[in-house]
Amino acid sequence: MSATISLSFPDGSVRSYPAGTTGAQLAASISPRLEREALSYSWNGEVRDLARPIPGDGLVRIHTWNDEDGQQTFWHSSAHLMAEAVQHFFPETKFAIGPPIANGFYYDMDFGDRKLTEEDLARIETKMLELARAKSRFERREVPKDEALAYFEAKGDPYKVELLQDLSDGTITFYSQGDFTDLCRGPHLPDTEPIKAVKLLSIAGAYWRGDSDRKQLTRVYGVTFPKKSLLDEHLYRLEEAKKRDHKKLGKELGLFMFNKMVGRGLPVWLPNGTIIRRELEAFLRAELIRRGYQEVITPHIGNLDLYRTSGHYPYYADSQFAPITVEDEEYLLKPMNCPHHHQVYLNEPRSYRELPIRLAEFGSVYRYEQSGELTGLTRVRGFTQDDAHIYCRQDQLKDELKNAIELTQLVFKTFDMPVKTRLSFRDPADTSKYAGSAEMWDQAEREIAEVAREMGLDSFVGIGEAAFYGPKFDFIVQDALGRKWQLGTVQVDYVMPERFDLEYVGADNKKHRPVIIHRAPFGSMERFISILIEHFAGDFPVWLAPVQVLVIPVSDPHRELAAQRVEELKASGIRAELDGSTDQIGAKIRNAETRKIPYMLVIGEKEAADGSVAVRRHKKGNLGSVPFSAFISRVSEEISSKVNPE
Repeated sequence: MSATISLSFPDGSVRSYPAGTTGAQLAASISPRLEREALSYSWNGEVRDLARPIPGDGLVRIHTWNDEDGQQTFWHSSAHLMAEAVQHFFPETKFAIGPPIANGFYYDMDFGDRKLTEEDLARIETKMLELARAKSRFERREVPKDEALAYFEAKGDPYKVELLQDLSDGTITFYSQGDFTDLCRGPHLPDTEPIKAVKLLSIAGAYWRGDSDRKQLTRVYGVTFPKKSLLDEHLYRLEEAKKRDHKKLGKELGLFMFNKMVGRGLPVWLPNGTIIRRELEAFLRAELIRRGYQEVITPHIGNLDLYRTSGHYPYYADSQFAPITVEDEEYLLKPMNCPHHHQVYLNEPRSYRELPIRLAEFGSVYRYEQSGELTGLTRVRGFTQDDAHIYCRQDQLKDELKNAIELTQLVFKTFDMPVKTRLSFRDPADTSKYAGSAEMWDQAEREIAEVAREMGLDSFVGIGEAAFYGPKFDFIVQDALGRKWQLGTVQVDYVMPERFDLEYVGADNKKHRPVIIHRAPFGSMERFISILIEHFAGDFPVWLAPVQVLVIPVSDPHRELAAQRVEELKASGIRAELDGSTDQIGAKIRNAETRKIPYMLVIGEKEAADGSVAVRRHKKGNLGSVPFSAFISRVSEEISSKVNPE
């Protein structure tokens, strides 16, 4: 065994360290500050406890509170801390699972006949802080399966016993801190001391293993922070998020609806929402034309053999609607657009001179989601993807990837959304869930890493996040409240060309396989719009607003001129309406503010006399009077430049 290991760092530097160096020692060697702030580290994408030795040569990264993996480690440890506090007050509790989630953690527990109260949560919070101050170390221990089973059987934790039955000997680890021991893979903080602020947010029901035929457990959600000020900011954002809830604003602004007669999880776009959706499609379609894409339209269903060939069936049968039998054929509601696009490619012989071929579609797809998982537009059963598939030669791959990434970045920049890029790779410890050869995967992952480096992407590696047919770029955006969402993807695929026997004739007059790039900047249009609604709190930039200008006559004698101004605005390509109600001027303005209409034009005696309009801006009030023609020019420029509201 070598006495040293060679470690690569995110900045591209490479250094040698003694074999057996721990993550904590690595952090200390870099700087005293990093030693203080380190929460965990990753080696070749695997996040590990700081106390664990680095296994060997590879890429390492130290995680602090300022990155996602550091926060996930923090919240995972906090879930164990909450369980320890619960155990103190309710020692008969049976524990199920307690993972970190996007913004905090939860633990599913069986309290028997007891119902937790808000007062219970307050006591648990206080106890968590008390336990955190004890600076209990998180101790990791590998345990034989028979010993692990004996421990939880004696403790009377049937849920842990059931989980253990699915595990193999040699893969089982316990973590202990204070008086609490849990079955857990980790990673965890070195000790409880960094946890300085705690809030248990809510209590919910959760069926064991998501099975409605199993017992319903009590799920307690919580969040913790290393500073109270961060908790205060988080609680403020939660309150603000309630005001921005897309389900609430969608109803108030008349954007979309759900209807039992139509079906659960099947959104119906109302006129205002349809305008937003069509504007987004037009924005992207213009870019697609500029970048050489060809648009196609494919059916909403397909022969089941199409999805057997692609592998989407039966691998993802649980997330698809049951097949439909028509005469002697079986059909499936389209779960993905890609198999249809591959048939378009196969429709005629292809030459190397034609490549790349870029096929795009705003294609509707259907996935089965349990009714309890449906959430507004973010989790639906029918949605539309801005899908495209690029068929290219190997020597074209990097340029095509860069072009697809640039398009995706343009989308997020247009909406002022900062973005980080996850390089989603396979899990080398579980290759059974990935199609294709190891050589294909090695090449695709190498090319993705090279493109990320050459483009200077703000990126990190996500092990186990790849699709079954290839690694990908996943884009993690941040909205106006600082929340992170995965939106958009660019995937490299060497598998589907094999499965569908895709070919082109090369310059050598021989047949070759193309490489496929799967690309979707918006992802799901429904989910993207739900995030936009909350990002802008319904105050859309003028180019997206369903009604861009409301013209308000001061009194009835000015109504005819106001109606004329509406028609002139429409003729200039501006979406305008007339408020012809008999309400007082103040009520008309308040109504326009409630509807979040960007501009109001008030027309009275002065405006009728000099051809001007009195301009009001949503949330900013009176902007003064300007010539009507000047207003049209200004708003037209604002629409074409896609300026976001301040």
